[in-house]
Amino acid sequence: MSIASCRITALWAAALLSIQPIRASAADPATPSSPSADLAPGDAGSLTLGQVGVTASRPSLLASRRLAASVDLVNADVIQARSVDQSWELFSAVPGVMLTEFRQGTTSGKPSFRGFNGEGNINAVKLLIDGIPSNSNDGNMPYLDMVSPLEIERIEVVRGTNDPRWGLHAIAGHAQVITRQGGNDGAARVSVGQFGAGEVQVAKALQTDTGWQQNYFLGVRRSAGYRDHAESDKRTFAGKWFYEPQGLGWRAGLVARSHEAHADEPGYLTRAQRLADRRQSAAWNATDDDLRRMNQLSLHAEGEGAGGVTWSARAWRNELDDRRYVTFSGSVSQQERRVQETHRGMLGSVTWRVHPLLQLEAGVQREWQDNASLRYLTASQQRQSQTRDQAFALDNTGAYVQAVIKPHPAWTVLPAWRVDRFSGSLRDGLNGRTLGINDYGNIRQPKLSVVYAPVKAHSVYANWGRTFQIGVGAASYLVPPRTTDLAPSINEGWELGWKFRVADWLEGRLASWTQIASDEVYRRLNDPSNDSANLGRTRRDGQDLQLNARLQERLSAWASLTLQRARIVDPDPSAPLTRGKEVDHVPHALAALGLRWQPRDDWEGTLAARAQSSYHLEQSNSHGRYGQFVVADLQVRHRWSPTLTLDLQVKNLFDRRHEYVWWDGSQSLHAPADGRAVTLAAQLGF
Repeated sequence: MSIASCRITALWAAALLSIQPIRASAADPATPSSPSADLAPGDAGSLTLGQVGVTASRPSLLASRRLAASVDLVNADVIQARSVDQSWELFSAVPGVMLTEFRQGTTSGKPSFRGFNGEGNINAVKLLIDGIPSNSNDGNMPYLDMVSPLEIERIEVVRGTNDPRWGLHAIAGHAQVITRQGGNDGAARVSVGQFGAGEVQVAKALQTDTGWQQNYFLGVRRSAGYRDHAESDKRTFAGKWFYEPQGLGWRAGLVARSHEAHADEPGYLTRAQRLADRRQSAAWNATDDDLRRMNQLSLHAEGEGAGGVTWSARAWRNELDDRRYVTFSGSVSQQERRVQETHRGMLGSVTWRVHPLLQLEAGVQREWQDNASLRYLTASQQRQSQTRDQAFALDNTGAYVQAVIKPHPAWTVLPAWRVDRFSGSLRDGLNGRTLGINDYGNIRQPKLSVVYAPVKAHSVYANWGRTFQIGVGAASYLVPPRTTDLAPSINEGWELGWKFRVADWLEGRLASWTQIASDEVYRRLNDPSNDSANLGRTRRDGQDLQLNARLQERLSAWASLTLQRARIVDPDPSAPLTRGKEVDHVPHALAALGLRWQPRDDWEGTLAARAQSSYHLEQSNSHGRYGQFVVADLQVRHRWSPTLTLDLQVKNLFDRRHEYVWWDGSQSLHAPADGRAVTLAAQLGF
């Protein structure tokens, strides 16, 4: 057994001895319960971390927590007191989620799960912010930086292939960030920490008896960074304006967000450089940096009609403007990478309680993308030549229908069907050619879920379904020398899970899952074409175990372990030697352990640890394994007064060295993670 495996085994053994109870879930803030939701299979596979807040019920769709799938909910008390450089770090609190930590300016990292990595080659997680699709064209998650901890009410993660509500990018499931809504309070948080970190966050809610609700957020963060040449500066503003007249059963509102960030990039180190000084930045990265601007504007309306009907409608506009200067190693030129994207969309859905034993839900979505990708070879940010000039449209129409059938009090059956279709074209400004999109046809995605809950303390759920993947960037189009259309990659998955409560103080979930992709579009070519290469037929298998317990009235804990494998079953013809090899950057094990102690009403301490085994760097599996770690974080909070809370946070408590590593074709390149960092914060309620 490897050292990493021993560490993870030891960590898991400790987890079995100290495990936070999962409290009953309140209504989902983004998709709360409705008169028609009582046919749903309860919280069939959902687990909640943190204390449940009280949220007013309002008409909407079937809540994610009621899906017959593995669902994790992390509430405000776990999130809002966190001090993080980037919002993706908040997903470290979600069991079974892997964090890929590039830490290169604004391209710093992202979450992934179910045997997929966060490399940027294939991005298998749909991101939603308050129900609004928020991925970039390539499936990445830059819009995640638009939300900050103090503004977040809940994070939810839905794993698997059986949720029909989302199509594009929802290959392995989706992650949603739900922000504050309504109320008549405010909060401000000021923090200072090591490596020149300082942050101010202010959230304010205003609500009147006439039905008007207003929510505002302002955030500013600056940091000098753990490594040399890693300074960053970001600013975020958000506003919500909603009207919900009493007694009329509907509400409507507007949400606006704006974010700007500027960050230097410390770059990647060779192995020798990392061993000599892990905090250095190579000379060739001296002028690398990134300027990113994002805006999101969305309209929301939902209501309840006669005859057990509820409805919801949303429209949105996302804008991304990113200018990045990056040098990957000393042997290549600096590049200027410019991304400009405008995504517009609308969706509507209706839920109808047809009969006491039958509920139907249907929805339709339409999205229009206008994207531009430009690249230049540069020297100290001075353009030398242009290597890419692409403008491309990608339009998506999707529709779904789902039934909730209750043939017996202990059984719930959820059949569903989704269809997606794409259109668009690409214009290459360097040669003047216009290319048509691959004819993907109607991408059909059948799904079926079953829940058996013989007693309240136990439920067994099984699901099967198909999701899909198409190429990103130019790979969605008929790029020469290709002359025939590419088919979409169909991802077929199934899961068997058991959610249990074996005692009043102990609850958990055990799940086993598999996902098989027919022809995975994996590797984006790092060249002017913006095309991709196929990985081939792949298979991902895994098991998830999560336990939460209350050991004493003031002592609680949680633990999780994910075992997973991702393999190339039938490789692309261009890479026959990868048959049977592992997909890169997928560790075999992910583990987490947390302990929360409240010795008095005004004091609270949390110790959380997470561990990861090593991974291969590329498809041949011939250049070693990297990436293993065990790190722990500590937070101590003191409520000084009813309105003022002080806290101390220590990230990477034991100053463990770990890193993200990738293979550039000739050598391994390393991005060291941050060392121990101490942060002091004050949070004021008003």
